[in-house]
Amino acid sequence: MSNRRASGYLVPQPDPIQELSSPMSTTVTIETLGQRGEGVTSIDGQRVYVPFTLPGEEVVIEHEGERGQLQNVTTASADRIEPFCPYFGECGGCQIQHLSPDAYKAFKIGLVETALQHAGLEHKVEVFHIAHGEGRRRATLHARKDAAGYMRIRSHELLNIEKCPILVPALVHAPKIARILAASIGECDVSFTATSTGLDVHVRKAPKGLKLETLVPLAAQLRLARLSIDGDMVSVRQQPTITMGRSEVDLPIGSFLQATAQAEDVLASYVIAAVGKSKSVADLFCGIGPFALRLAEKAPVYAADSDKAATLALAKATRFTKGLKAVTSKVRDLFRDPLTQFELNFETVVLDPPRAGAEAQIKELVKSKVKNVVMVACDPKTFARDAKTLVQAGFILSELIAVDQFAWSTHIEVAGTFRR
Repeated sequence: MSNRRASGYLVPQPDPIQELSSPMSTTVTIETLGQRGEGVTSIDGQRVYVPFTLPGEEVVIEHEGERGQLQNVTTASADRIEPFCPYFGECGGCQIQHLSPDAYKAFKIGLVETALQHAGLEHKVEVFHIAHGEGRRRATLHARKDAAGYMRIRSHELLNIEKCPILVPALVHAPKIARILAASIGECDVSFTATSTGLDVHVRKAPKGLKLETLVPLAAQLRLARLSIDGDMVSVRQQPTITMGRSEVDLPIGSFLQATAQAEDVLASYVIAAVGKSKSVADLFCGIGPFALRLAEKAPVYAADSDKAATLALAKATRFTKGLKAVTSKVRDLFRDPLTQFELNFETVVLDPPRAGAEAQIKELVKSKVKNVVMVACDPKTFARDAKTLVQAGFILSELIAVDQFAWSTHIEVAGTFRR
């Protein structure tokens, strides 16, 4: 497979020997941009999805079924810009670096508004926040002894990279570290988190029978704050911590954290403003407490999450932070065992569920006497589903915002306030 640079990035090209068995090239016009950032065209009545193309462009593609592969851009869109990453077009990590700022913003907002429209809700995003900050503070790389990076677009083939430009500066050597670890461990996935005290590295999918103690010198050599493998501790040079409001929180192995520090600050500011002067607050799906710890500066907080390690970290941070109101942290599976309508004795409930949403908890909320709900979500579709249930129960959605922390991807964070 050879490569040709078209419109600023590499486009895979078939080998001449294989051309006889390859699909025929076709010139098409891209009609729309799909939710996965792929251009959409129609060939013989069938929709075909072509990565790295834009609406209005005339392009040459190869296609099999609904999958198209860009060969050349004949007529470029005015919304096309040069991508900044040398791996764009090959790497499956970013999909939309070729969009102009205005087109990029419109695409991201469309992800939220379209999801709401499909749920029967006509609401517009009031504020769009660019929250890329210094870059993503978390990344998971696939690693082999001689390669580390992300999978190629639409492939299970590993693309070896030297650095990823969308990560924080502290992760600039992440691919090199991943290769060094894989050389000793074997094929694995390596998750990095840049913390206040250094790099927290968690190896996943490691080969069985690995002797962890043999990796202690390697962790020291790499100066990792912590190294863990499939949930088991290998070594700790310095406990990884994250600053949240006034608190310094110990980060549990594999615990959830917002992708960028700026996004966490934007979302926390939104939640605090939406909660306002409420005197009793529940923070459900609280994690390690990015909202609870800040809210507790003004009011007592009940915090619950199924992640025991996260709730313990929150409890510890509460004990060691001066000037906070009481934070009651509980381990509770809010999918299987949501707080019932009789337990929801709060003025305001904050929800920050994972991608699956908060369907079970929402059903109890609508039966309760709670007047205010503040919901943060990483999936516009499940946000829209849960928002519809709240609206049907008499809540009014307002202050809808989109927070773009997943730079140049097809993901977006959304937050809204519901009052009745």
